Amino acid sequence: TGGHTTEILRLLSCLSESYSPRHYVFADSDKMSEAKIRSFEQKRAETFSSSQFTLDRIPRSREVRQSWTSSVVTTLYSILYSLPLTYKLKPDLILCNGPGTCVPVCISALLLGLLGIKRAIIVYVESICRVETLSLSGKILYYFSDYFIVQWPDLKKKYPKSVYLGRIV
Repeated sequence: TGGHTTEILRLLSCLSESYSPRHYVFADSDKMSEAKIRSFEQKRAETFSSSQFTLDRIPRSREVRQSWTSSVVTTLYSILYSLPLTYKLKPDLILCNGPGTCVPVCISALLLGLLGIKRAIIVYVESICRVETLSLSGKILYYFSDYFIVQWPDLKKKYPKSVYLGRIV
């Protein structure tokens, strides 16, 4: 939401038209992202006439300051909700950058890969605001992503699997 959406749209603005269609997944309680995405895609359509995208909402896996115990339940619910969506979309690539919504989607994609249905490449980009420690989503997806990108050299030192590219958003 908000900052995460802005960051991901900055990343997407650098992608060629071959990354189409794009499927955006965000939390059902997110009130800002849909308008930002539609505005971005409208501008993108001016350059790439064949621009295609979809918008999908899933239950939020964890609210800010939600207890760990209850977040396990809400995350499991979000994963169960994400599985049919991920199965329907069968993405080649998942590009995500930190909101808790990305964890259920990535876990759903991992399950599809384990079942031999479709393997998706997961690229996780830690938010620019994460200077010294990873976000909770980052701490989880560090172990499951194909590429884990950080934007600060100190994080690269702490997390050797990560890729440091400097500031990319």
